[in-house]
Amino acid sequence: MRNSAGVPLAPDPAGDLSWSRTVPRELVHRSSVAEVLLTDVRPGRAGTFRAAACWPRSHATFPADGSDRHSPLLVVETLRQLGIYLPLRWYGVPPTSRMLIDDLYFAVHPGREPQAGHGGTEITCAVEVSDPRQRSDGTLAGLRLSVAYRADGHLFARAGGGARFLPDERYTVVRGDRLGARQPPPAPGGRPDPALLGVARPADVVVARRAGALAVEAADPHHPFYFDHASDHVPGMVLLEAARQGAAEASGGALLRPVSGRLAAARFTEYDPPARLDAIAHHRTCVFRVQQQGAATTYGVLGFDRHGT
Repeated sequence: MRNSAGVPLAPDPAGDLSWSRTVPRELVHRSSVAEVLLTDVRPGRAGTFRAAACWPRSHATFPADGSDRHSPLLVVETLRQLGIYLPLRWYGVPPTSRMLIDDLYFAVHPGREPQAGHGGTEITCAVEVSDPRQRSDGTLAGLRLSVAYRADGHLFARAGGGARFLPDERYTVVRGDRLGARQPPPAPGGRPDPALLGVARPADVVVARRAGALAVEAADPHHPFYFDHASDHVPGMVLLEAARQGAAEASGGALLRPVSGRLAAARFTEYDPPARLDAIAHHRTCVFRVQQQGAATTYGVLGFDRHGT
């Protein structure tokens, strides 16, 4: 049986995972322990893993829609952390390597999402690793992940995607004079009303109106979630949130909380000049594209339930 998002429904497999403490923050590329979601990861048969994650009851960053639901961004952030932790811990990827997202998808069933009650929500993840690609020297060049998310025995979401891993010296060559780039100070004005975008604070806005178009431009270069650690290009989570905010603006605040999405990254999105974001809302979907200097860097689509939020 499948739900309306195409997610198979299945019971949570019994296990002995622990939610007592987080995994080391450096193994998920986080500076703050408070931003680490994974608490335990254990290998199964070849290419499979079981993982535990603890989702915070509240997070100042995420949209507050008056319900007791977690942000769907936590589904993607858990995927991101698994995509770093597994290669570092079990696939011999050097800790100095850079992880680059090629594509990702997620689907959440609104009727089966866990409620954010007292304390954190314990999430169990069934992970499958596929298409591991090796370089001539035997090091891992890339892989794909698919993750099934369960809470209280109920499967409520799926996510997955592909990633590449570049050795530090290769990344230095690829980035060239962009290596070590930093986001310039945000320009004043031009930002949509945070309430229209479904965020609590002006600092959580990551888009702005520039020259008549919407641009990817975070209001806070030191944001505790989006810029927890240094990056010389716009992080993927910022691009995904920019797409969500673009959908909110394009729909006049009707489309706030996506329940599904796909994103593909064609190239790096630089901080300067600000990348243009095109978002076209139609019924319960929004197609988006990020462009920079005439070329698409990222594109995809977000889906919303019948209530938009």
